[in-house]
Amino acid sequence: MTRVLPTTRRRLLLGTATLPLWAALAACGESEPKPSFTGTDITGANYGRDFALSDPDGKRRTLADFKGKVVMIFFGFTQCPDICPTALTRAAEVKQQLGAAGDDLQVIFVTVDPERDTPEVMRAYTAAFDPSFLGLRGDLAQTEATAKEFKVFYEKVPTRTSYTMDHSAFTYLIDRKGRMRVVMRYAQSASEFAADVRALLAAG
Repeated sequence: MTRVLPTTRRRLLLGTATLPLWAALAACGESEPKPSFTGTDITGANYGRDFALSDPDGKRRTLADFKGKVVMIFFGFTQCPDICPTALTRAAEVKQQLGAAGDDLQVIFVTVDPERDTPEVMRAYTAAFDPSFLGLRGDLAQTEATAKEFKVFYEKVPTRTSYTMDHSAFTYLIDRKGRMRVVMRYAQSASEFAADVRALLAAG
């Protein structure tokens, strides 16, 4: 299996180091009582407001399609050697821990490598973790715009024979009303993820 490049690890660490600043900016001016999260509370954030991407059937999807559910969204690519499969394996564990409430969780995997991640590849990849997981993709311009809206870093990195992708490793949680609420660090456990999803489900 291909190793994660040192650059990737530096980028991932940089991304997680900036989370407290995001939280401070998002929380500024907030006075309503809020649930306590194990992840970083970014309630009130003015990013991650929406996307317009295609599912494997070619249907255009936006956040409005998932109103009433908590959305867990992660950006990656199917040839990712370890970060992405670990994140999606954990997401499957989270859904299992939620039991019946797992039906109200929608896991979304957005590719940052649409050149290789075709609709067929995306369908097979997400289904390998859980049949309910949804893979979304756009063209290069849509991918760039979506990543910018969600403050996700990604970069194509040449290798000797092809290329790989550096990308952010955090996961976002969006509440039932389609509002960005929590950013989860890559190192957090399935139990911590599940606790924050439960809090958002209970909050309505």
